[in-house]
Amino acid sequence: ESKDDASTAARLRGFRPIRTGPGLGRRGEEDEMIICSGLGKQFGPRWAIRDLDLEIPSGMVFGFLGPNGAGKTTTIQMMVGLLRPTAGTVAIDGHDIVRDPVSAKRCLGYVPDEPYLYEKLTGREYLEFTCGLFDIPVTESKPRIDHLLDVFAISADQHQLIGSYSHGMRQKIALIAALVHEPANLFLDEPTVGLDPGTARLLKNILAERASQGATVLFSTHILEIAESICDAVVIIHQGRSLVSGTIRDLRQRSVQGNQRLEDIFLELTAPVEHPSS
Repeated sequence: ESKDDASTAARLRGFRPIRTGPGLGRRGEEDEMIICSGLGKQFGPRWAIRDLDLEIPSGMVFGFLGPNGAGKTTTIQMMVGLLRPTAGTVAIDGHDIVRDPVSAKRCLGYVPDEPYLYEKLTGREYLEFTCGLFDIPVTESKPRIDHLLDVFAISADQHQLIGSYSHGMRQKIALIAALVHEPANLFLDEPTVGLDPGTARLLKNILAERASQGATVLFSTHILEIAESICDAVVIIHQGRSLVSGTIRDLRQRSVQGNQRLEDIFLELTAPVEHPSS
C-alpha cells in the first residue's frame, strides 16, 4: 500500500461512500438524470480522474467539490462532451455523451471555469447566436434574452462588444447563455468567480429555482459556504477519486470528528494526514 493510499484510508475511516441515487431527487426517473459509470481520464501515465460512479436525479442541486488539481474540471469537461473519456460512460437524460453527443448537448447548459466568448460580438448578438444553435424561434428568444439581461442587470451594456466587458460582465453573459435555452441540466464550473456578492446570491436563487422546476444542477466551487447553503447533495473528490458522496446531513452524521460544517468535513477528508515519525 502506498503512502497516498494509506493517507486516503486514514481520512476515510468512518466514511462509507454512498451513491447518490433516485431517492434523493424530486422525480428520479432513470432517463431524467446525469449518470457517470466508471468514468476516468488518463493523461500519459497519470489518471486525472478514475472510477467515478454518480447518479444525479432531476430536481437536484449537486455540489462537485475537491482541492485544486483533484479532477473537477476534467470531469465536468467529460460530462459535457469536451473531453473524451479514457474509460467509462456519461449519460445525460439517457443520451450517451460520446455516442449521441448532439442529443445529449441539447439537454444541457454549460459555464466553463474560464469562459471564452466571441469578443467581436456584442453581448446581445452572442445570446442571439446561442439561441440560434438551439433552434429557439425569435418570438421566444427575444423575451427570454430581455428578461435575463434585466435579471443580471446588464441590459444597458448589451450592445457593447464583449471585448470591452469586464470579467464580471463576461461571466454574466456566459451564465445567461447557459440559462437562456432553459436546459434540463446545468453544468457550472466555478460559476461565482468574478461575480459581485449580489450577483452571486442572485445566481444561488436562480439555481435553486431551476432545480425546484425539475432541472438538474451540477456545479463546482471552492466556496463551501455556498455549497452548504444550496446543495441537496455533494461529492468530494481528491487525487482523482471520489472520497464520499451524499447529502450534507449524511456527511455530518458520518464525520469521525463530529464535524457539522461542510468546510470542516472537507478538510477532515482532504487535509494531509501527519504520520508519526518512527
